[in-house]
Amino acid sequence: MTARTSQRSLSWPWLWLGQAAFLGLLSVSVSATEQSYYSNSMLDMMEFVRRGQAQLDLEALDNDQKLLTKYDFIVVGAGTAGCALAARLSENPKWKVLLLEAGGPESYAMDMPIVAHYLQLGEMNWKYRTEPSASYCLAMNNNRCNWPRGKVMGGSSVLNYMMYTRGSRRDYDRWAELGNPGWSYRDVLPYFRKYEASNIPDADPGPTRPGRQGPVKISYTEPRTRIADAFVRASQEAGMPRGDYNGETQLRVSYLQANVYNETRWSSNRAYLYPLKGKRTNLHVKKNALVTKVLIDPQTKTAYGIMVQTEGRVQKVLARREVVVSAGAINTPQLLMLSGLGPAKHLREVGIKPIADLAVGFNLQDHIAPAVSMLCNATSLQIREMFSVKALGDYFRGRGPLRTPGGVEAISFYALDDPKNPQGWADVELFVVGGGLQTNVALRLALGLRPEIYEDMFGDLERSNANGFLIFPMVLRAKSRGRIKLRSRRPQEHPLIYANYFSHPYDLNITVRGIEQAVRLLEEPAFRAIGARLLEKRLPGCSHLRWRSSDYWACHARHFTFTIYHYSGTAKMGPSSDPAAVVDARLRVHGIRNLRVADASIMPHLISGHPNGPVYLIAEKAADMIKQDHNYVL
Repeated sequence: MTARTSQRSLSWPWLWLGQAAFLGLLSVSVSATEQSYYSNSMLDMMEFVRRGQAQLDLEALDNDQKLLTKYDFIVVGAGTAGCALAARLSENPKWKVLLLEAGGPESYAMDMPIVAHYLQLGEMNWKYRTEPSASYCLAMNNNRCNWPRGKVMGGSSVLNYMMYTRGSRRDYDRWAELGNPGWSYRDVLPYFRKYEASNIPDADPGPTRPGRQGPVKISYTEPRTRIADAFVRASQEAGMPRGDYNGETQLRVSYLQANVYNETRWSSNRAYLYPLKGKRTNLHVKKNALVTKVLIDPQTKTAYGIMVQTEGRVQKVLARREVVVSAGAINTPQLLMLSGLGPAKHLREVGIKPIADLAVGFNLQDHIAPAVSMLCNATSLQIREMFSVKALGDYFRGRGPLRTPGGVEAISFYALDDPKNPQGWADVELFVVGGGLQTNVALRLALGLRPEIYEDMFGDLERSNANGFLIFPMVLRAKSRGRIKLRSRRPQEHPLIYANYFSHPYDLNITVRGIEQAVRLLEEPAFRAIGARLLEKRLPGCSHLRWRSSDYWACHARHFTFTIYHYSGTAKMGPSSDPAAVVDARLRVHGIRNLRVADASIMPHLISGHPNGPVYLIAEKAADMIKQDHNYVL
């Protein structure tokens, strides 16, 4: 993609939001200026533009950097891990570090928390889709699930819903037990604290306390709908303790901890790179740069550089020390395979000569959550109310719906397989969105729902502006595994994605139990007080099954197989004795010198929570290991 087309595509949410806000101004009386921040709606818009321009000016500082022919380290992918890793490696002023990103700049419009759905519709999203299935994604267009991934500075930390979780201590202890020394919870806890800048006032103060001085901001979001309040109270009434789910015990209900600060999405780009702009001359950032191959000497099995497509041509850039691939769990295996690292038989099938026969692309994991739709008497988040004079004024005051991370407001964790153990290992998470599918057209489009199914289920609700909400039951420790394969040897072609949801029977069983847990909450007094009730509409493909039976909910899950965008595991970390392992415990690719992977691809098992935070941990730990291996210690 050229710089010109990238700039045009990345400007669309900026223009869309500006137009939506302007139309909102036209829809109210001029005398309604007391609702604005500056007592003048036009000044509000000017402030919005000013903030946006200031961020674009900051991003533009990278444009003055001339691409060198050789760097000490090349980091591929400026996502959650890549931004953090490049910032940490460039702390050594003697190392020249290059960070490459296929997408363009992050903008202020993207960082308004409520617009998370809309970003999936633009070209800052890679727009991947799973291969068609007869077992899942049945309500989606062509039985294919949309799999969004960030193609922008900050990567998927710019597209995600900003939900911050560490996961369970057992997740990391299991990694260590699989032959990965240094990855137990005790080992990684200092890295959580290193990157965290928690503003959670009631966080657990004990041994698992959060970090307060790191670059990544974490806070509660306010205000909250009555729906969120009811969810928290109903969970407590059902026996769930309220507290810090990132603390000593994960089995808690809480308002959402989010990567939001000063009413702004706190992406990896903002956290790690913005403080360095124009100051750290040994760090070069190149946007709109698609890496097409890692250069590896087939005799010495040593990585020595990359090929990158940028500014209309393909260039070679060399690495004196290492290449680090941080392109995410889809792009990382694709790039490794394009470079000759992967299943030898598959590589030969697409015309690539294998350099190392590794299980790249296997072990693909994700979290899915077949949302359950509810109606209620309380006011829910409505798209028509989000872009108005009042909403924009409230946003500048640090309140209002524009600050809500994609509508997500509260969260809880359950150990359904071990319900009597208060220290149990969570297997299901419930989170509540303070609006329904009928209240936000962007969500329907982002999910890729078939129009006829949407119309049958939600059309009347949309036309009547019905209040409602969604509870997402997210399966945390699924046993099914998918795979990434190359479609061809062309880097520009999207790879084949086989999600294989529900291929293990356990996953459908625990999904149904998670749905039933969500529905049971409606019986609690707090939800009854707002008239919360299940949407009494049957999916057309499930209408032959008894309403609310386990079989019905299983059919519901196979139709509404909503990804929560947690793709991981495709370059598995493990010892050389593990035939499925791609990297070792120091994240070095097995059998290849000077090449590492540092992103969610390396997770042997996906953590039981939202992985954006743990990916920061992976990057921080990778940076320290690289520094140690090259004899640089701060």
